[in-house]
Amino acid sequence: MYAFELERPSTIADAVAALAADNAQALGGGQTIIPTMKQRLASPSRLVSLLGVSGLQGVSSGDGAVAVGGATTHVDVANGAASSYPALASLAANIGDPAVRNRGTIGGSLANNDPAADYPAAALGSGATIATNHREISAENFFLGLFETALENGEIITSVSFPVPNRASYVKFEQPASRFALVGVFVAQYDNGVRVAVTGAAEGGVFRWTEAEAALSSNYSAAAIDGLSTPSVDNLVRDLHGSAEYRAHLVKVLTKRAVASS
Repeated sequence: MYAFELERPSTIADAVAALAADNAQALGGGQTIIPTMKQRLASPSRLVSLLGVSGLQGVSSGDGAVAVGGATTHVDVANGAASSYPALASLAANIGDPAVRNRGTIGGSLANNDPAADYPAAALGSGATIATNHREISAENFFLGLFETALENGEIITSVSFPVPNRASYVKFEQPASRFALVGVFVAQYDNGVRVAVTGAAEGGVFRWTEAEAALSSNYSAAAIDGLSTPSVDNLVRDLHGSAEYRAHLVKVLTKRAVASS
């Protein structure tokens, strides 16, 4: 590891000011940026830790939604949302390993937007709203592509609001070494319809499977998926872990499992 500066601001204003410096990078739990720096794939000269910023931690519920502070760790999401949003809590409880869950944060995961991460599926599948120090961004407009989001320079995720569905479930097929999702499917049923978000499968990251949403909105059962064609393989990932056709098959299988378990 090379030498760098570490700042620990206590307020959002101080964090924003620190991030305005040249070559500064926000630091959540460090589960992505630190290994990246060790491999020299990124070389920020200053890291600005958000873990000590007041008001960025914790889980609360009310008005039909669960709000999670941007610097809340995965284990705290798992514990804090267990009664108010079980599907979100279960997703958080199965991210990585205990070390990752006790250090990684929801804001760091969403800001990084790894194409195989779990939280993007929960955010898009729930129709979540991502609040920053400047604005509120709908999940529909937040994820722009591979490791790309709508966040601008100096913008910090302060909280994420998840509308609580009538029922929901997240099912993933894990890559056994990393426990990232080879494919993961989040299904949520609301009064106005069903949302189905898929992570791990597409080259561009998380996406909604609209055909499944339409079918499940009319008939919320695993059988409703049987007659659907699998998602197009044109934009699905092909790698040593599985072909695009294999991932397309998993999307269908895991959607059915998520519906059955919700």
